[in-house]
Amino acid sequence: MNMKRTFGAILTVLGIIGLIYTGITVIQHTASTTTQVVIGIIALLFFFSGIGLVKTTKDDL
Repeated sequence: MNMKRTFGAILTVLGIIGLIYTGITVIQHTASTTTQVVIGIIALLFFFSGIGLVKTTKDDL
């Protein structure tokens, strides 16, 4: 497996984890609004950059 695809998969998983954490904090009201927004934005960046890396990287055969 290509190194970029592996890194993209890791970024995607981290983004999903961050989005789930943000959703949980929104529902439970356990964090301040600023913290929720920052974590959500970072999670979205990780998620979409990971998807982009996986999508655009070609497999070497």
